[in-house]
Amino acid sequence: MNNQRWLSISFLTFFFTWGIFLPYWTGWLTIEKGLSVSTASIIMGAGMIARSFSNFLVFPYLTARKSYIQVIKWTSILSLLLLILYIPDSSFIVLFIITVLFSAVYPIILPAVESGASVLMQKEHVHYGKSRSFGSVGYTVALLIVGTATALWNEQAILYLMIIGLGIAVFFFSRPGPGILQSIPDRSNSSVDKTGVKALFATKGFPVIMMLAILLQGAHASYYNYGFLYLDDLNVNGFYIGIILNIAVLFEILFFTQADRFLSKTRISTMFLVAAIGSTIRWVLVFLVPTAGMFMGTQMLHAASFGIAHYAFIQYISKKLPHSQIAAAQGFYAAFAMSLSTAILTFPAGFLYEISPGTAFLGMTVCSVPAIIIVLMTRKKLAY
Repeated sequence: MNNQRWLSISFLTFFFTWGIFLPYWTGWLTIEKGLSVSTASIIMGAGMIARSFSNFLVFPYLTARKSYIQVIKWTSILSLLLLILYIPDSSFIVLFIITVLFSAVYPIILPAVESGASVLMQKEHVHYGKSRSFGSVGYTVALLIVGTATALWNEQAILYLMIIGLGIAVFFFSRPGPGILQSIPDRSNSSVDKTGVKALFATKGFPVIMMLAILLQGAHASYYNYGFLYLDDLNVNGFYIGIILNIAVLFEILFFTQADRFLSKTRISTMFLVAAIGSTIRWVLVFLVPTAGMFMGTQMLHAASFGIAHYAFIQYISKKLPHSQIAAAQGFYAAFAMSLSTAILTFPAGFLYEISPGTAFLGMTVCSVPAIIIVLMTRKKLAY
């Protein structure tokens, strides 16, 4: 198997499982395991905290001692073993422990594959975008399959589809991969040490950019954890839930294919401002009009609330930071904006959801509105 195909299938297999775990797991815990929304939120929030620390600390530790292929293979195997522990009926404590361990291990697969992709791009000249698009396809297919399966059977199908998906991943990642990823490269200069962190936050504008990224990505906590449950509570058929959740992914894909063309010369602050306004409008509309039709319509705004915010951060570190600081910036972004902020906001969002489902989404404006204010207050002074 050539390197391009290996990378494409790697993204496809991981994001197929990610398309099951990310949008459906909270709903599965409440419907199949009988937990309340707030209790499931505690479990998922703790899992996301574990995920942020494992991405920030455990992943660099492992890749400093093992090859990317070894890390991907053994985290896949361990993830599958942990997943099987979900099958028996379990108490809250047992579910809490399994979820925290699973969340600490399973997400490591993604940065390992992404890092392997960077090596293949540099050394073997593979096309990243071509292979990464297979990940989006895998995520989309997972949403459709889960929607169909839950409509035909019940939500227990979510667990078994996840087991099948990870089983396929274990089979694929146990096969020989690209030779260049079998060795342990020298990554001594890419570790995030105290000196690197200090220098990064001393860079003009970075603390503000990081705060904006944390706020805007964290504002998706209710959507990621309760989007499926919200639509289920509105009595939407499981098959159509999969289609509705896919709308956001499709607009995200469409945005990224055109972003360089339309936004490469746009100010970073303008992009963050548009993302923050789009995010605010999205969550307010879901609150004001609690219908499946409105939820479906607001899915288009995912291109702004997530896509533009993500693109703005990537543009900032590419244009404003020296090469030596990019790895540290990416580490902070993955750990704190993409994981920890969502984890922390999952706890209050769960309690708000039990008061009123729409209130959990409105609560996310506690992040998006301050982001608007921060941009307006800092864009002239910091000139970003």
